[in-house]
Amino acid sequence: MKPAIRFKKLGSLAAAALFAAAAVTGAAHAQTIKIGAPLALTGGLADEGKKQQIAYDMWLKRINAAGGISVGGKKMRVEILQYDYQTNEQRVQQLAEKLIVDDKVNFLLAPFGSGHTKVVAGVAERYGVPVIATSASSDSIFNQGYKYLFGTLAPNSGSIENLLAVVTKQMPTAKRIAILGREDVFPKAMATVMNDAAGKAGLQVLSMEFYPVNALDLATPISKIKSLNPDWIYITGYSKDLVLARKQMADLGVKAPVVTMITGPVYKEFIDSLGPLAEGVTSASWWHHSAQFKGDDPWGSTKAFYDEFVAREKSDPDYVHAAAAAALVALQKAIEKAGTIDKAKVRDALAALDIVTFYGPIKFSANGMNGGRDLPIIQVQGGKAVILHPENIKTGTLRRAP
Repeated sequence: MKPAIRFKKLGSLAAAALFAAAAVTGAAHAQTIKIGAPLALTGGLADEGKKQQIAYDMWLKRINAAGGISVGGKKMRVEILQYDYQTNEQRVQQLAEKLIVDDKVNFLLAPFGSGHTKVVAGVAERYGVPVIATSASSDSIFNQGYKYLFGTLAPNSGSIENLLAVVTKQMPTAKRIAILGREDVFPKAMATVMNDAAGKAGLQVLSMEFYPVNALDLATPISKIKSLNPDWIYITGYSKDLVLARKQMADLGVKAPVVTMITGPVYKEFIDSLGPLAEGVTSASWWHHSAQFKGDDPWGSTKAFYDEFVAREKSDPDYVHAAAAAALVALQKAIEKAGTIDKAKVRDALAALDIVTFYGPIKFSANGMNGGRDLPIIQVQGGKAVILHPENIKTGTLRRAP
């Protein structure tokens, strides 16, 4: 039997389309571990949701090619059930419930972003279902007291600390910062953390404002930033917002020696969409393939993961791909350690997990977040992202934004 991903795009919560690598027979079904994955495959977060989907498929094919996950001395194949929640918060809540109640999944993967992760985590907590967040790094989500939520990204604070260290050391004249963020959980958290950290680092925060989730025009807040004449412009949001913001900055003649967008430049599509306008933009990431790790997982090394991804997608993987694949590795290892698919026992195994993978270390803290690490800081130079930090994988130094 080949690996199986079942993809369902729902109309009014009714299955309308089914994608499967192979059918699952009733006899085999009893020996299958079912993982639910609500994904934003349409709507504002579709680019990010599709990245998660690619990583899930890569892991699934490898694990099932090896016969499945070892559970108490026997191999159990894995099936991932996917629904498109269309970047709709109410819909993702309904689908998380459906996956647990109707589809009877054993475990859940959270959707992209801290806000939608919080919604799914609330549902999973009610039913006692372990859920692995692949792209949530806001402390506020993990400080809700959830017992069944775990995440592969490190806390936001680590990336901000590294970013401040790079800028203050390599561009010491950047003393005045203007902050703009999307009114959403992750971008708002990143803006707030920067506001607090910048003040402590001795920078003058000229402004901190937020734009609505569905904003189609950012000219007003960007014009205000222009009037403040900052040394550092720091904008947080998602890919489409940040592309829009950078284009409108160019239209309005808004410049600064340092321009940071979280997390735009870590995505190839950001650089491809903007071309020369991406030049000089800095950002922070949670992973980069230059940091080479070796571990006990289906790939065994960062290089093996990277090589497979490039052969498949003809481009470099970013942190979303890696963190999504690592989430499944963490779940796999917890199941193997527990020797059962009992939800409570797997939850306990996740809480005690301490492993090194192609993605790096995975060790969940008391609140379920992955431990802090030396997170990469990057800048677009010559049409590609170069690494400014950490030193062991550094490929460039900070340049003044054009």
